[in-house]
Formats: sequence, C-alpha cells, structure tokens
Amino acid sequence: MVHTPRRRPREAVRLRPVGDGELRLRHHVVHGYRRAYRMAGEGPALVLIHGIGDSSATWAGIIPGLARTHTVIAPDLLGHGASDKPRADYSVAAYANGLRDLLATLGVERATLVGHSFGGGVAMQFAYQFPERTERLILVGAGGVGREVNPVLRAVSLPGAHLALAALRLPGMAFQARLFAHLMRLFDTDLGQDAPELLTLVDALPDATSRSAFIRTLRAVVDWRGQVVTMLDRCYLTEGMPTLLVWGDRDGVVPVRHAYGAHEAMPGSRLEIFEGAGHFPFHAEPVRFLALVREFVAGTSPADWSRERWGALLRDGRPGVETGSRADVVRGRARERDLRAASERSAT
Repeated sequence: MVHTPRRRPREAVRLRPVGDGELRLRHHVVHGYRRAYRMAGEGPALVLIHGIGDSSATWAGIIPGLARTHTVIAPDLLGHGASDKPRADYSVAAYANGLRDLLATLGVERATLVGHSFGGGVAMQFAYQFPERTERLILVGAGGVGREVNPVLRAVSLPGAHLALAALRLPGMAFQARLFAHLMRLFDTDLGQDAPELLTLVDALPDATSRSAFIRTLRAVVDWRGQVVTMLDRCYLTEGMPTLLVWGDRDGVVPVRHAYGAHEAMPGSRLEIFEGAGHFPFHAEPVRFLALVREFVAGTSPADWSRERWGALLRDGRPGVETGSRADVVRGRARERDLRAASERSAT
C-alpha cells in the first residue's frame, strides 16, 4: 500500500533564478581534508548525496530546479569527485559524521536528505545517528536494504580489484568498455539502461588514489556474497519521519524488490516506481523526479524529533517480533530470519 504523508497547507512560493556561478564547486577543509560541494539557492536545506564512485555532478540536471525554493547542498563525498582521497574510514557511519561536520561548517542545522544508491545508505545512517538534524528522507535506488547487488560490484570487492580497475585505463580498454555498454543497451538488459552513467563511473577512476578510495568504500558495504550492511533492523525508527522511496523498475544495480521491502519496513513511507527507468531515475525522468521531490517536500511537515519519543521507539523495538497473537509471532520470527539472511551485520 502506498502511503501519502500528512499534508501541510500550501504557502505562496517565491521562485528565484539560479545563476551558473552558484553551481560551481566550492571547498571547505574539515579535519584537515578538503571537501568539495555545490551550493545554490535559498530556503529550507536539501542535501543531495551521490552514490559510490560518483560525484555531485550527477545532480546537475535537477539542482537549478530545486534551488528555486531551497538551499541545495550537493557534496562530493570524501574519496570521490574533487574531494580529498585519503587512506581513511569509508564506512557509512564515517560518511554520516563527515556530512554532519560539513553541514555544521555551512551553518545548516537541519535538512531534508536525498540519497542515491550508496548515498541512500549514508542518508539512512545520518537519520539514525542524527535524527534531530533530519527533516525528511528521500531514498533513490538506495543501498542497505537487502543483500542483492549487481555481480560486478561483488567482483570488485574481491582481492585483485586494484589490478582489474587499473586495466581499464590501458590503451584500447575504453573502446571495449563502450562496446560492452552499447551491447548491454542493444540487448535491452536492465544494466544497459544505465550504460552512459556506468561509463562515467569508469572515467571517474583515473589514478591509483581514486581507485583505492573506491575499493575501500565498496568493501565497507559489499563482499563477494553481496551487501553486508543493512538498516532494515532499525527502519522502524523512521516512524514520524516523512520518507519517500524512489526506484526504477529496471534497476540493474539494486533490484526494485528492495524498494518494496524498505517500504514495508518504514512506517508511513511513500513509494514511487519509475517504469522503464534503471538505477538513475532522476536522469531517466528528471522533470518527473524534480516535480515529485518538490511536491513531497511541500506536502509534508518536517519530522518533529524528541528525545523522549526516540527512547520510546527503542524500548518498544521492532514491531511484530514477539508481540501479538501466535500467528503474528510466527510471522515476526519469519521476518527476523529473512532479515538475518539479508545481511549479517548492521550499520552502527
């Protein structure tokens, strides 16, 4: 069942133009490392978090539209894009901490988070660690809600991945990669829906430092069996948090069935499926995506977090595990087994 969150009265919206200069990369040094980000617009804060191997440039097509009514902040996560790429902790928890610190330097206290793929996992982790700073969640083809992931990513998590990625820079390999992407698209495979984006990710790993950061990030969440971090066991904590799930029904990276599992696990969440879209629905249908985000934000009130309510949710625990009728308990235990099968450890 698709749930439409509680609406608030519409206010008069003042649209403002966004200059090209606002979309340029800016930089802040946090903890000694340079963090790149784009920032545009005025109004309530919207934070756009890209996926693994990507950068803030992935949001370029929708930032101007969102910046007409919001302050839009799109960081290059550490190890990505124009940000520094140190030998560091690239776990989702570390990324959530880094995002908090960047927002603090920019004077942003609370924000609506829009997370794509790995960035969706970072957004969920941020909301878990800092619920008082999170107004809404918009998760797009998000990782962290099931074990399945594309076999290519599982393979890159194996020993020797550095050599395999370095081989992509050899003469002639770029042509072969483009030929392979063309064939995937020609045969109408799910992964082929995102062929241009996947080629861009290959181009984003030009040197050993970039490749090392990519592999360290990937291995923090994926091994040879699939995703190893899940937030499903604590998704009940999003109760009262306006949450929108957006997925392409032909997502070849994170299967669309993960969207339905996350929707069931997140009380009151709203699910929107983009038919025919792959892992980048905001690229496939940017106008629809932009309208959806603006409508969702305008039509919901920010989460009203309190320490007392958070404590009550934790004490009550995940619903349906050991409470209710015998049938409810049996179903709850079955869900527990499914959850344990989906992932062996949770983000902490």
